[in-house]
Amino acid sequence: MIDSLKIDPFGFREYDARWIFEKDINLNGIKNLGQGLGTQIVKNTKKNNPRIIVGHDYRSYSEKIKTALKQGLISTGCHVEDIGLALSPMVYFSQFKLNADAIAMVTASHNENGWTGVKMGIKKGLTHAPEEMKELKDITLNKRFIEGIGSEKKIDNFQRIYKEDLINKNKINKKIKAVVACGNGTAGIFAPDILRGIGCEVIELDCNLDWSFPKYNPNPEDMKMLNAISDAVKNNNADIGFGFDGDGDRCGVIDNEGKEIFSDKIGLLIARNLSTKHANSKFIVDVKSTGLFNTDNVLAENNCKTIYWKTGHSHIKRKVNLEKALAGFEKSGHFFFNQPLGYGYDDGINSAIQVCHLLENQNKKMSEIIKDLPETFQSPTMAPFCKDEEKYDVVEELVNQVQEIKKNKIKIDNQEITDVLTVNGIRFSFNDGSWGLIRASSNKPSLVVVTESPTSDDRKKKIFEFIDGMLQKTGKIGEYDQKL
Repeated sequence: MIDSLKIDPFGFREYDARWIFEKDINLNGIKNLGQGLGTQIVKNTKKNNPRIIVGHDYRSYSEKIKTALKQGLISTGCHVEDIGLALSPMVYFSQFKLNADAIAMVTASHNENGWTGVKMGIKKGLTHAPEEMKELKDITLNKRFIEGIGSEKKIDNFQRIYKEDLINKNKINKKIKAVVACGNGTAGIFAPDILRGIGCEVIELDCNLDWSFPKYNPNPEDMKMLNAISDAVKNNNADIGFGFDGDGDRCGVIDNEGKEIFSDKIGLLIARNLSTKHANSKFIVDVKSTGLFNTDNVLAENNCKTIYWKTGHSHIKRKVNLEKALAGFEKSGHFFFNQPLGYGYDDGINSAIQVCHLLENQNKKMSEIIKDLPETFQSPTMAPFCKDEEKYDVVEELVNQVQEIKKNKIKIDNQEITDVLTVNGIRFSFNDGSWGLIRASSNKPSLVVVTESPTSDDRKKKIFEFIDGMLQKTGKIGEYDQKL
């Protein structure tokens, strides 16, 4: 272990922890994080020797980071149970299956190579909330550690248990040919097996594990990944295409014509399908999601309610749990299925399975099903660079500006703002159903911008131009990851 200590405070994000390994944190810093987390778990569970499940993704450095994290946990008295190479949902599942006190998953999810991080949680099915992250940051940075005598053991064959749980509950009779793309990330050793297991014909795309991510980042919002899936769907005459992120908690969807369907629209289709069997249900969606949930006639007929909530897997998980909602959907591709469909956490493979159930129940092609929804013009999620130490102030400034514009009835593209939602950044809407969103990213030094219009593509662009104009005037915005 390195003697020096390196741990950048900004790595403690809103609901998980992420750093560039060696630049922002070293192994000793990771050990400290383990000591902080272990102390927090002991304190919150009121147990001297709580059981904590750990797993890691397939990055070249993830296993040694997990080893350092375990050392820290064990030094506080935690009994560590290591399930090995895993997906985040597999770790979440293990807490239910093995009845453990807490979990920690070493992953940087879809972040580029070089990044590392930890997703963690104490209550089953939930990951850390902002207040728990603040507590963890305080304990770790101020070294308020307890000491104890812990232990470690390996749990063998848990991959098989996780796969079988999803397969046995979700058999389908319809023959569905599915392209399964994993971007050479960890989902490659899970998703093809599970989807074959439920009855799909699977065409694998970049499912071999390669931590260099030679073609594209495993990120279902990345256009390179989506274009590769689109080509494979068309070349193989497939019924559907699925793209999974690096730790398997998100899923992107391409229809049988090779067209991307944004995840919030997929969420709405799944919600519609579920609502026929589960009337009077609640659905939670994030503020980046389409406005169609509010106006959907099928959900209304089945007396279902939609609540818009804060973006971020931890926020949506908690809201789904609190509201006892049937499911939650994020535009980023995190879907959350509560009992009887799941355990409340986000699982990209379960999301793909629910799409397969949709295809089976509707008995139509995906391109036909999506046409049942009113057309809207949506932007992709766009992320302009903004320093971690400045991004929340920038958003606050823009919230005030937009509220003033609404108050003074100033028109944007000849329309007044009619509604403002500030539960997470600011989402402002117009009479025609168009809307724009500006918020701070929870896990990277950037902002998040999304626009949508049911009226026209031009209107969507005009709202983006309005947002971009405000952002540029701050002087604190860098390059976008992608733009209209």
